[in-house]
Amino acid sequence: MDFFCSKNVNCATGLYSRTFTITNKCTYTVWPAVLSGNGSSPLPTTGFALLPGDSNTLPVPPAWSGRLWGRTLCSIDITGKFSCVTGDCGTSTVECPGGNPAPPVTLVEFDFRGTSQMNLYDISLVEGFNLPVRVAPMGGKCLATNCLADLNAACPMELKVIRDGETVACKSTCETEVCLSSLFFKTACSDAHVYTHDHGFFTCSSPHYTVTFCPTSKR
Repeated sequence: MDFFCSKNVNCATGLYSRTFTITNKCTYTVWPAVLSGNGSSPLPTTGFALLPGDSNTLPVPPAWSGRLWGRTLCSIDITGKFSCVTGDCGTSTVECPGGNPAPPVTLVEFDFRGTSQMNLYDISLVEGFNLPVRVAPMGGKCLATNCLADLNAACPMELKVIRDGETVACKSTCETEVCLSSLFFKTACSDAHVYTHDHGFFTCSSPHYTVTFCPTSKR
């Protein structure tokens, strides 16, 4: 069953009046994952692969809240178990039903549950960083929020996650206060939410949002 919108399927009708368009501009495959918040109806898929340059549009149920992220360096072992070096959700499959990501990981958070027409969205580095990302409302005058830099290369040595000699993610060490990791993240990505009490939400009434991994990458 095809869970994604296409030119022949209008996702912005009926109950599904909101959409996410998720795009991979990285030079490598990214496996996006989605986790719906408590009380929110699930999206039609919770995990899939995006090859470089590919996009998928997902219909979003009303009054939805949740988070999405990109997994990297994923593979299937000889027993059929699927796993990822960064962002793994522990389900052993491409789908992430109910699975939170293993940090460090860049999170995109949305909350459409408000009684007003304003939606909340942010980029969170509270659980670390693994991929640059941009979140942009489609249409209107709302602001995009970005973490454009690849922080893995500049990550302080004590925060690096290294696999096969390459830095693949950058840890967050202080979730509730300012410290080395939060200062590093905030300096590089001023829009991002970098510790629990750091206010980083943006608001918009747009029903359609684009989430782009590696938005400045040039293949």
